[in-house]
Amino acid sequence: MYRKAIAVLLVLFAVGARAQTPTADPAYTLHAGDKVQVSVWKEPDLLQTLTINPDGKLQMPLAGEFVAIGKTVSQLRGEIETRLKALITEPVVTVSITDFNGNVAYVIGQVQKPGSMIMNPRINVLQALSLAGGGTPFAKLDDIIVIRGSGSGQRVMPFRYSQVNEGKHLEQNVVLEAGDVVIVP
Repeated sequence: MYRKAIAVLLVLFAVGARAQTPTADPAYTLHAGDKVQVSVWKEPDLLQTLTINPDGKLQMPLAGEFVAIGKTVSQLRGEIETRLKALITEPVVTVSITDFNGNVAYVIGQVQKPGSMIMNPRINVLQALSLAGGGTPFAKLDDIIVIRGSGSGQRVMPFRYSQVNEGKHLEQNVVLEAGDVVIVP
């Protein structure tokens, strides 16, 4: 019986460790603050770890300045290859995300652990509340709002925990976007 318990714990640990391995969804778009590693085959001098600037741009030797924000890794790789073709015959470029520091949402108010959270790559409102430790005893879970910046304005989306908890109005459990703020009154 003791061996079975240990075996179950080892399996659960292995599954949990695998679930936490940082990987990027191919559709993930880059944000300011994300770090990418760029390498060019047979060009060791072009191995670069770059941070996307607050203006959404990054600079790479020989290739110049790029707007990276809002692009996928594949799109950025293609753009770098296109620019390097003028200088390198058939460049083979690899781009990988090393840190998701720009994909951040915030949970504030009556939660156990308010603050920012890096979304790797995506989480919804319920998952954010869970990462924030859940509500305090004083939290008004049916009055939660999500504030999302959209263009020059902001949009407010209500989230009623009891409805979602009962399996109703699940459309409220939106996938958070970079910069979203979840407010728990």
